[in-house]
Amino acid sequence: MTDEKTPETDGGLGAVLEPDSAMTNDEHDPDAESNSTASEFAGEDLVIGYPSSDEPVIGGESVRVTPGEVTALVGPNGSGKSTLLKGLADQLPLDDGTVLLDGRDIHSLKTKELARKLGLLSQENVSPESITVEDLVGHGRYPHRGFFDPLTDEDRRAIDRAISLAGVDHLRERDVGSLSGGQKQLVWIAMVLAQETDVLLLDEPTTFLDLHHQLKVMEIVETLRDQSDITVVLVLHDIDQAARYADYMVALKDGSIYARGSPAEVVTEELLADVFEIDADVQPTERGPQITPIRPRHDDAENHDSAETGPDTEAPPGTDTTTNR
Repeated sequence: MTDEKTPETDGGLGAVLEPDSAMTNDEHDPDAESNSTASEFAGEDLVIGYPSSDEPVIGGESVRVTPGEVTALVGPNGSGKSTLLKGLADQLPLDDGTVLLDGRDIHSLKTKELARKLGLLSQENVSPESITVEDLVGHGRYPHRGFFDPLTDEDRRAIDRAISLAGVDHLRERDVGSLSGGQKQLVWIAMVLAQETDVLLLDEPTTFLDLHHQLKVMEIVETLRDQSDITVVLVLHDIDQAARYADYMVALKDGSIYARGSPAEVVTEELLADVFEIDADVQPTERGPQITPIRPRHDDAENHDSAETGPDTEAPPGTDTTTNR
C-alpha cells in the first residue's frame, strides 16, 4: 500500500443527507432490497497479532458484516475485539487471511482509494490544540482532494453535513483544545463522517465519556443506520449499549469468536457467565435485551482458595491465630 493510510465514499452519508442530489427512500423501487447499495465488508480466516507477541491475538476467525447495518464487537478486556477491528481497518498487518470490501482485497487498493471507502475512528486521536473545529472536520476531506487543492463546494457541503449530524455546529469556530472530552469525541466523529465512506469503523467511541455524550454518540450511529447506506462496525465496552443499538453482535473470548447473531440471540445469561464471567438477569424489552448484573463469577481455584482461607476454616492445632496490631 502506498502514501498515507485511511478509508472514504461517495454514496453513503452524502447521498442520504442531501436529498436534492439523491433518490429518497420513498422513490426507491419497492421490490428492491433495503440497503441494496450498501457495501459488503468481510474478513476471512484472519490471523492477527503484534510483533512483540509470539502467538496471534486473533487466530483464524472470519467475520461477515451485514451491509447497511450496525455490527458491534463485544467481549471482556483482552478478548481481541479492538485487535480484530484494527486488522479489518488495515491498521494492523495480517499474519494470514483477507479483508474484502465489495469483493476486493483492501490491500489491492491504493491509500486514497481505500480512504474513500473505509473510515476509521481509533481510540488514539491527536490534533493541534489551536485548530478550529471546522478546520479539523475539513481534514476528513483529504481522500477527495490533492494535497494543495482548496476546498470545493462539495467539500464544504460534506463538512457542513458532518458537523450538523454530529451536533457540533455551535462549536464550529471553537479551538479543539478548549473543548471537553465528550465534545472532542463528537468533533472527531464529524471528521470521519466528512470522509463520506461506505464503511465506518469505530473503536470504543463511548469509552471515558459521560452518559450524555455516550448517548449522543450512539444517537449518531443510530441515525447512520436508519438514514443512510453506511455499514457501521464498532467495538463497544458496554454490552448494554451494544444490545440496544446494534443489529448484529459478535462476542469474542480469548481471541476467538464465541457467539454471533442478533442481540436477542447473543445476549444470554449463559454467555454473560461464560464470556464476561458475571451472573446476570437478562430480560427481553422493545429496545433489546436488558441486562441486570448480579455478581462476578469466580473460578473453582479462586473459590477453593477462598474456602481454605476464609474465616470459618478451622486452624490446625497449635496454630497462632492472633492478629498483629
